[in-house]
Amino acid sequence: MIAVVVGSRTRETQDIIRVVFHAKEGVLPPYEAGAHIDVRLPSGLIRQYSLCRLQDDPRCYEVAVFKAHSSKGGSEEMHRLNVGETLMISAPKNHFRLATTPAKSLLIAGGIGVAPLIAMAQQLEQMMRPFEFHYCARTPDAAAFVAWLKAASFADKVHFHFSQVPTSGRMDILNVLSQQAISTELYLCGPTDFIQQLEWQAQTLGWSQERLHKEYFSGLSPVSKEDSNTRFTLKIHSTGEEFDVAPEQTITQVLDANGIYLPVSCEEGVCGTCQTKVYHGVPDHRDLFLSEKERAAGGLIMPCCSRSKTSLLELDL
Repeated sequence: MIAVVVGSRTRETQDIIRVVFHAKEGVLPPYEAGAHIDVRLPSGLIRQYSLCRLQDDPRCYEVAVFKAHSSKGGSEEMHRLNVGETLMISAPKNHFRLATTPAKSLLIAGGIGVAPLIAMAQQLEQMMRPFEFHYCARTPDAAAFVAWLKAASFADKVHFHFSQVPTSGRMDILNVLSQQAISTELYLCGPTDFIQQLEWQAQTLGWSQERLHKEYFSGLSPVSKEDSNTRFTLKIHSTGEEFDVAPEQTITQVLDANGIYLPVSCEEGVCGTCQTKVYHGVPDHRDLFLSEKERAAGGLIMPCCSRSKTSLLELDL
C-alpha cells in the first residue's frame, strides 16, 4: 500500500466530491485510462475509485466520489475526509482498458460513470484515435465535470443528455447506437440498469461481446425472497477444512468468521478484488464482473456476493 495525503477536497455537485491525493513521498505509479485504486478508509473499509483524469502531476491522483444514499459507509466516509488526512491506497489496477484496435470508440457515461471515461477521452485524443463521448445525467447541476468537459480540447466530441431538462432530454439510445459501425468499440460506465439497457440494445443491433466494454458503479439488487438462498458447504482446498454457509451469510463472511483472509472491496461483485478459483462445485454467479464466457466455464467466483448451486463448493484458498 502507498501512503498519500488528502491534498484537496472539492464539491463538484451536491452529491459528488473530487478528491486529490498527494504522495507522502516521491511520485505515484503511472496509470492508463480506466484504472482504479483501492482506498483504505480510516474505519478500515476498503473501497475502489476510478482515477478520473490522466496524471498531469506524477505526485497526484484524482478521484470523484458520489455519496450514495444506499451506501454501506464508504462514500459517506470519503465525503467526511479532511485536507491533510493521511490514507493508504493501492497501486493502480486496470480491468477497463482501452482496446488496442484503431477502430472508433463510443464512450457512454451515466452519472458518476463519467470518471474513467474522461481519462479514456484524453488518452484517445493523445493517440489521435476517433471517438464520440455521451454523458447522461439528470440535470447539469447533478453532473460532475460539465464545465471542464465543455472547455476540453475534445469538447466537440462531447454530447450531454440531461433527462430532466426539456431542451435536452434522455439520450435516444437506439439513435446513438444505430449511427455507429458494429466495429466500433463501445465503453459503458454507470449504474447497473443504465449499462444493462445499453448492452441489450447494442447486442440487438449486432455488437459482439468482444466490442462491449463496461464498468459498473453498483451491484445487482438483492436476491428476492422468491429466489431464497440455500445452505451449502464451503471447502478450503489448501487445508480440507469445511464450513457451513447459511442462507443469510455470504462466503466472505464465513471466511472472515473463521480467520481466513480474502481481500474484499465493493462487496457487490463489481470490482473483481475477491476473485477466486473454483476447484469443485457449480457457482451461483451474482456478480457483474465476470464475462458470460467466464461464468459458463465455472472456474471463477466472486465470493463477496455469489453462492453455490451444488451442496459443496471447493475454493482455491
